[in-house]
Amino acid sequence: MKDKIDGVLFKEMVLFGSACISQQKQSINDLNVFPVPDGDTGTNMSLTIGNAAAELRKKNPPSVDEAAKITASALLRGARGNSGVILSLLFRGISRSLKGQNSMDGVSLANALQEGVASAYSAVMKPAEGTVLTVSRLAAKRAVEAATEQNSAEYVLDEAIKEGYAALADTINQNPVLKKAGVVDAGGKGFLIILGGMLSCLRGEEMPETGEDEPAKVQDKADFEVFDTSEITFAFDTVYIVRKKSENVDLNPLRAYLNSIGDSLVIGEDDESFKVHVHTNIPGDALNESQKYGTLELAKIENMRTQHDDLAAGRHVQSTDDLDQIEAELEHSAQAPEEDVVAAPEKKYGFISVCAGDGIASVFKDLGCDGIISGGQTMNPSTESILKVINQTPSEVVFVLPNNKNIIMAAQQCQDLSEKEIVVIPTASVPQGMAAMLAVDVESETDEIAEAMNEAIQRVTTAQITYAARDSDIDGFAIKAGEYLALKEHDLFGSDTDIAALLSKLAESAKEQDAEFITMFYGSDVSEEAAQKAQEIFSAACPEAEVSLIPGGQPVYYYIISIE
Repeated sequence: MKDKIDGVLFKEMVLFGSACISQQKQSINDLNVFPVPDGDTGTNMSLTIGNAAAELRKKNPPSVDEAAKITASALLRGARGNSGVILSLLFRGISRSLKGQNSMDGVSLANALQEGVASAYSAVMKPAEGTVLTVSRLAAKRAVEAATEQNSAEYVLDEAIKEGYAALADTINQNPVLKKAGVVDAGGKGFLIILGGMLSCLRGEEMPETGEDEPAKVQDKADFEVFDTSEITFAFDTVYIVRKKSENVDLNPLRAYLNSIGDSLVIGEDDESFKVHVHTNIPGDALNESQKYGTLELAKIENMRTQHDDLAAGRHVQSTDDLDQIEAELEHSAQAPEEDVVAAPEKKYGFISVCAGDGIASVFKDLGCDGIISGGQTMNPSTESILKVINQTPSEVVFVLPNNKNIIMAAQQCQDLSEKEIVVIPTASVPQGMAAMLAVDVESETDEIAEAMNEAIQRVTTAQITYAARDSDIDGFAIKAGEYLALKEHDLFGSDTDIAALLSKLAESAKEQDAEFITMFYGSDVSEEAAQKAQEIFSAACPEAEVSLIPGGQPVYYYIISIE
């Protein structure tokens, strides 16, 4: 039995825990009780701790203090979604407790787990029972008791995990929604999987393979007749690797060029090569321009329109998977942050928004946003991604609009990481973010602007239409995977196999609240013709309201509707 943990062993334990949750992330995602396609707890936690694993692989920390510090820092910057932020807070507390220690025994481990729980609880405004907070608290409590029985790190961790699983099983009884669905808390299970992996490492067990889970089937029962793949702005998903001419190649001009011919751009690099991911209609031009910076080695180009058509017809989706193994060699460098440069302030206030879809991004820019962070439902940006855009904003004060309740905590973590003053407006939807921007008066003081923005988000109602990612029974609705779902203020409003029926119900609801302004953003999978028919439904139901239709280009949600 291992009684003490040094820096080298702690590193291996985190790597083991990361591998375990990577392997099981889909099973955690599947615990999401709400049937919308945002069951990403496992993915977020896996990506978050994966960032720490990547950092640890580059270093050989001799002390547990140093290993925990590297882990906590990487987790914080890589945190995605609420579950990822809470995971980073748990490890931040652990790191704080281990400061100055070369190794930790059972007592030190118990104290560290306790400090981790305290750190997580202090950051959550309204801690709820039946969550990862409950599981981690009870596990840490048992760890303290176990340390008095046997001062062994392995014994303490084993006992903590056992108690954690007992607490996890009880989350069904503590949370009514979980009880109705018959599942345990996803975040709690993810945390225990990570701790379980760390224990397996202590015991000398073999690390699991980190292959990807089988992809979840989504939208296989939705009606694709209303969709028009020609609405996909940039059809070719283009990925390639270029070997640099020299180590000091400046890729900024290439970034600017690729941004001008496409979107979804990511460039990762190491000393010898760089990897590009971009969506564009002219992949050949992207490749030709990139060859000015080095020698093209590999390329992968996939037509997203034909893939969409194959998926809609139930056919096998063609994919150039032959490059996956080779791409994996540069995966870490592609995810690694670029050098963080803090822009000098040119003005008092700056604004950044998180959103998905070119149309929605354009509206935010027109409203005065300096920066746009690509992300949203199922695509939660990391704390580091948000921080990078904050630092690039040339202002003294930066207002951040997360526009998704699962991104708010990640944005708030940036407040201690930048020299700029950061104000996070807790917008939970795109319509709330736009309402907040419309309330801005840059001649006012910071607290006055924040107050006006917070008041504005209370005056807008958000409705959305998406699809059911799984069978479910929520609030009396028996939902089948593939059905259309209507949400109003994030609560389930209805489900149907006919999207027009849901639009009609939402339109009647808007009529009942005497809506004056209705703005409809239609998604990337909705044709202009279908969107115009949806607009007509609202115009007929609310003849006194001003109904606007905008091509949002957002994924996942067929319609995002702002009602004021």
